[in-house]
Amino acid sequence: MANSHKRDANARFKPRATTVAGSLAVAATAAAVVFGTVHAEPSSPVPSAQVAAAEAGPQEVAVGEVNARVSISRGGSTGQRLGGDIDTMSKLEWTMQPQEIRAAVKAADTKVWTTANLNLWSDPSNKAEKLGLLDAGEKVLVTGRTLRGRAEIVWNKKKNKTRWVSTGYFSDKEPFALGGDCTNGTSVPAGVSANIKKVHAAVCAAFPEIRTYGTFRSDGEHAQGIAVDIMVSGARGYQVRDFVLKHYRELGVHYIIYSQHIWMTERQYWKPMENRGSPTANHYDHVHVTVYR
Repeated sequence: MANSHKRDANARFKPRATTVAGSLAVAATAAAVVFGTVHAEPSSPVPSAQVAAAEAGPQEVAVGEVNARVSISRGGSTGQRLGGDIDTMSKLEWTMQPQEIRAAVKAADTKVWTTANLNLWSDPSNKAEKLGLLDAGEKVLVTGRTLRGRAEIVWNKKKNKTRWVSTGYFSDKEPFALGGDCTNGTSVPAGVSANIKKVHAAVCAAFPEIRTYGTFRSDGEHAQGIAVDIMVSGARGYQVRDFVLKHYRELGVHYIIYSQHIWMTERQYWKPMENRGSPTANHYDHVHVTVYR
């Protein structure tokens, strides 16, 4: 009977132990849920680099020659707001973001001249689309951004459109213009060489007071149409001489004679000449220019 009573007592208390254990389990589960809600890590952890950046505040991110201010927070990166991950976005992708283009166009304030014919590209990548040709001597507005050997120019400021061209072909000085501005009514015969026409147009534009140009005559290079005498003397003659010399490449000049001295492309210095007997023969009253055909 005693053993039976002991077994009945154990049987009577087991349900209570189970109930208590269940209650404790429920309480523990609830505590775990509450603790987890408060202390659980985000489902998409923020990279430690971004956390460090967020704590450090705004960072400088260099793209080409433009610095973009970037603030990163645990709620999302600037790269994500721009449509990509800032940690994986390439310089090319960043540079071509619409926001970056708009900012570059807005900040552009420098105008330069092209020094060569340049292809126009849609972007600085090696897969860019060719969109046309920009002539030498064109005045363009540059953004200052360069990437992969190309520079960005403003193509349509109102529409925030830009184009890319090869770097190294800009000048901050207006290039020498060949002709187009001769207003004094002078001309040279149609049969002279193209370079003689260039010399006349350039000198006429720069020195409109000079009205006499000697081209065709029966002797030597004048007969061939590759020489011109610019009738000027004194200090003004030296100015004309130096002007032609400065632009000898553009004008196709072979040699220049003035004041009994000759300069040739082969020598690149002024050499005295023998006395030919008269001011005209010694080129004191005119600047003689001979060009390549």
